[in-house]
Amino acid sequence: MNPVWVRTFSFIGLVAIGTLIVRGLSDWTTALGFAAAALTLRYLRDAIHLRNLSRWSRQELGATLPRSSGPWEELYAQLYHRGRARQRELAELSEALTSFRGAAQALPDGVVTLNRQMQIVWCNPQAEQHLNLSLDKDIGQNLANLVRAPDFLSYLSRGEWDKPVQLRVRHPGQRAERVLSLQLVAYGDAQKLLLSRDITRFEKLETTRRDFVANVSHELKTPLTVLAGFLETISESAVTPAQREQYMALMREQAERMKHLVDDLLTLSALEATSAPREDTVDTEAVFTRIEATARQLSNGQHILDFEIEPGLAVLGSDVELISAFTNLVTNAIRYTPEGGRIDVHWQRLDDGSATLSVADTGMGIPAQHIPRLTERFYRVDRGRSRQSGGTGLGLAIVKHVLTRHQGTLAIASEVGKGSTFTASLPARRIVEQHPGKSGEKNAAVSRLHDDVVGEAVTTA
Repeated sequence: MNPVWVRTFSFIGLVAIGTLIVRGLSDWTTALGFAAAALTLRYLRDAIHLRNLSRWSRQELGATLPRSSGPWEELYAQLYHRGRARQRELAELSEALTSFRGAAQALPDGVVTLNRQMQIVWCNPQAEQHLNLSLDKDIGQNLANLVRAPDFLSYLSRGEWDKPVQLRVRHPGQRAERVLSLQLVAYGDAQKLLLSRDITRFEKLETTRRDFVANVSHELKTPLTVLAGFLETISESAVTPAQREQYMALMREQAERMKHLVDDLLTLSALEATSAPREDTVDTEAVFTRIEATARQLSNGQHILDFEIEPGLAVLGSDVELISAFTNLVTNAIRYTPEGGRIDVHWQRLDDGSATLSVADTGMGIPAQHIPRLTERFYRVDRGRSRQSGGTGLGLAIVKHVLTRHQGTLAIASEVGKGSTFTASLPARRIVEQHPGKSGEKNAAVSRLHDDVVGEAVTTA
């Protein structure tokens, strides 16, 4: 029996017995009257406690318990302890939910929680961006009514979600198309998570990789075909010594072209494999002295060359990379400027402390639509002329990569029929004053390094 009832009946019995003792064992009527009065008072007290308990139960969890005594005090104590335990559980659940949502919001991927009817329960900001959702407006909406792409609807209906599905989307106000990877994950009681990931960049990298492999294969295929053809002609036909010498010269030319292509590819790979350039002190005066000598040798008197090099400047960076980039810019100008043209090379420090290398030529110029793509690998304005000059189509890609690694920029200005100007800029923090006494000490080292690098650069376009 409930302890409350036990105490109640015990109280009534004690009142009746006490009355009989006081009034006499034969006065049962008076005893029962006192017992009834005591029971009534007990009932009124319990009614008051029940009213207080009802009011307390409608208040917020953790509200102060009403005052009590007797068995009600014990009951209130039990309710109070259970309420506090429940309050702690709710606080822990709330903290866990807040932590989960905070973690989900920090994820770079989108997260959408769905109930068994595929209705949206919650989503993070990344999912809102990926799928054009609104957490305030779309809660309770069926996901299939909001993401109407046929591939995704087919994915939902299959019920097999071991692998993600790729989706191309372009929401209102977005310029570029996005490529999303979407995957459903079942959990709990028929609930589901929809995970979304923006793989646009990876898709572009994969496309770039495929194009790169295709370009390399194409570039190697041509000289290999020429070599194979001449070898077959020499081995199967009777050729004169003069013809043989001509064929051998052409084969040497194609073999050299393949060598330069491989060298340039290795250079690009080396640039991409290291996170930061070396911090050498590059004596630019000595470097440009050697580049000028190489340029005059390459021009062979066919162009007017003017070098204006500000003395006393040095660059903090990789000497190998900078020599390669500077040499590429100068030799490209010579290669694509017709005989009798003029090439001006200016290296100077600006008022803000930065320095620029400007290479201007009077060549045929470049149409405006080609300029944004000139630094792409294997991109050529005129493929026939580029191959005739012996270029690999990687020179400007190497230049841009080197400058980017040194926090520099490459600007290209050109007008068809009037020529082009390539300007390489390096920030002030990489430009230092060169002590006059140290310049001569480094000339020999720069000359050796230049001779190693220039053989590759002069054949890169």
